[in-house]
Amino acid sequence: MRSKPHNSFLLTWWQNIKKLFQASEQSSPVVPAFHEALERDEIFVNKYNTWKNGIVKKRFFTWLIDQYTIYQNQPTNIDQAFDFLDIPTSKGFAVHLFKTNYTKQEAQYILEYLREKAQELRYIKQLADVRSYNRPNWVETVERYYLKPSRRIESSKKVNQLYGNIRIELLFRNDKVYQLKFSATHYQDHLYEAPKDFSQLIQYLCFKAP
Repeated sequence: MRSKPHNSFLLTWWQNIKKLFQASEQSSPVVPAFHEALERDEIFVNKYNTWKNGIVKKRFFTWLIDQYTIYQNQPTNIDQAFDFLDIPTSKGFAVHLFKTNYTKQEAQYILEYLREKAQELRYIKQLADVRSYNRPNWVETVERYYLKPSRRIESSKKVNQLYGNIRIELLFRNDKVYQLKFSATHYQDHLYEAPKDFSQLIQYLCFKAP
């Protein structure tokens, strides 16, 4: 008689496992299998603060500004690990980290540093999340920040949109670091001031405020 509750438990457990796998197989960027707030624990923060003063950070941002300078003058000569976005409403860059030797943790530190530098410019964090979903040949995970200019920025007549809304994404494939994307998208509307020059933002990210 005691076997029935045990069997019932196993059946329920197995049904839950099946549902989990089905959700993973049917997941997509819109309906991820896993989605939660992006938060960093104390150990991560302490290591990140140490990393900020190290040579790895310096080398990455020197590399970034060098590649951006090359892109502005000889766009066909940039490193294969880089792509730059330059359309009327959006500017940005993508680093194909799978072509580099950066580790997952180092990539996460770069993500955090970009977010931190944006917030120094009076940007407000609107979204911070991590989501995973199934692709045909891998599981994709995205750590993401979305930031908007603070509404407290004073402007006489029009809204000061700074460089536009900022999106920063770190992509993993099967938990291996794949790509880092940074973009600033602005409004083309009479209610907004013209955005600041994106090259100034790149300079700030890599060095100090212009």
